[in-house]
Amino acid sequence: MERRRFLGHGLSTSALITGAGLLPAVLRAQTAPAAVTRDSARALLPSGVQSGDVLANSAIVWARASRDARMWLEWSTTASFAQSTQLRGPDLLSSSDGTGRIDLQGLPAGQDIFYRVMLEEFASANVRSPAVQGHFRTPLAATGAATRPFRLVWSGDTAGQGFGINEAFGGMRIYEQMRKVNPDVFLHSGDTIYADGPIPAEIKLRDGTMWKNIVTPEVSKVAETLNEFRGRHRYNLMDANVRALGSEVAQIWQWDDHEVTNNYSDSKDLTSNAAYTEKNIQLLAARGQRAFMEYAPMRNFGAAEHQRVYRVLPQGPLADIFVLDMRSYRGPNTHNLQTTESAETAFLGRPQLQWLIEGLKQSKATWKLIAADMPIGLFVPDGKDAEGRPVWEAVANGEHGSPKGRELEMARLLKGIKDAGIKNVVWLTADVHYTAAHHYSPDRAQFQDFDPFWEFVSGPLNAGGFGPNDADKTFGLDVVYSKAAPHQNSAPSEGYQFFGQLDIDHRSKALTVVLKDLDGKSLYTKTLEPQRA
Repeated sequence: MERRRFLGHGLSTSALITGAGLLPAVLRAQTAPAAVTRDSARALLPSGVQSGDVLANSAIVWARASRDARMWLEWSTTASFAQSTQLRGPDLLSSSDGTGRIDLQGLPAGQDIFYRVMLEEFASANVRSPAVQGHFRTPLAATGAATRPFRLVWSGDTAGQGFGINEAFGGMRIYEQMRKVNPDVFLHSGDTIYADGPIPAEIKLRDGTMWKNIVTPEVSKVAETLNEFRGRHRYNLMDANVRALGSEVAQIWQWDDHEVTNNYSDSKDLTSNAAYTEKNIQLLAARGQRAFMEYAPMRNFGAAEHQRVYRVLPQGPLADIFVLDMRSYRGPNTHNLQTTESAETAFLGRPQLQWLIEGLKQSKATWKLIAADMPIGLFVPDGKDAEGRPVWEAVANGEHGSPKGRELEMARLLKGIKDAGIKNVVWLTADVHYTAAHHYSPDRAQFQDFDPFWEFVSGPLNAGGFGPNDADKTFGLDVVYSKAAPHQNSAPSEGYQFFGQLDIDHRSKALTVVLKDLDGKSLYTKTLEPQRA
């Protein structure tokens, strides 16, 4: 059965578990009539299901229960669920907002995996939820031959500037455009929520029309409590387009600032911000990061680094994806003009930067894709300091000269990539709410000890359109293509919402990036041929 047809049709709960040798509770639940059938009397899965951090032999499956219940999962390589495997998942409790995940192991490489999740009541195995179905595709084994192409879509920035779920507009429509291209994976490049941006019932647009949002209590103000941060994630999953993509396509999440509050770092001061009664930025960050970890379909690193986001996700012989965290290890946002590296100029931080260089060295994949939550060479201002100097949020510092501030760390990274002879590195990012293709070259740069490379930018997904930002010349940035809204904070209905599509051909190994708009129209295409190391 064709995949989307399978996912579009519900199955009765009596057909959920087939075959013999099942654990007794699930067997009883599926062979006996349900004792309770009213939705109000049983736990349900209101946020759908999601998969993420999929590897050749493993995958995360995420779910959220409407009330305390036990998660069960069945998976198969066929839509008919022949030769299926059933697993008991975690207990989904209110202490984690009903969220939980199971790490499926022993999966076959290079396969479409069909799964379905159900909830079992603690009081009785006969009280159970309807099954919610999902799908993902495991990558090929890294050591084998490339026998099929690879496709990734990416973007960032969901529900920003007060633009939430507008059902009259079709909801968060760009998610459906990404789903329709049938990618292997969706990379969310950060700002998965806008915890600092209240979502009102209506926004009057420039043309006099009204943008009308679905509103919940948790999104009607800035997020401060743990429940309000969680409520932001719950809100996005109320959108049918978001749930459909999450159920069909494996995801990779990273975070940036709006998971907590705009442009936050150790220097963030909320004293004069009347929207916040909680002024402690560290406490807000702790709550926002916990909510993200509960809702992201990602694999935890364990107790030692339970909130670590940077990781590598091999996608077979064609690509390794290096997911960065440009938020957790940075120093404070400053004037960014320091002449020597220090804790104040840290951006990735030394452990993460060393991990990245070593990982790139060890990678045997044709292409090394670096998923960054911020662009390298665009000016991203963050007000002024006490001395009246511009303060900067990203790497660039407003000057075109030799590396200073956070640029020192980036220069060390780019030099390390060159010195190690690492080829075929491509950067993917979002953050600035427009789309662009950037080429960096030492021939145009003040700092010249690096190899040329490309950076592709795309976003937002469902937020205000902005840009374009000024370009820094320290690393020789050339804006080859860009498309931005004609005025700042354009509504999603104006069309300036963007995502990127990346394809790697399994025969030629060529990598093609297509920048696309809200309707899936191709705006710019660039094909890169692989270089030999």
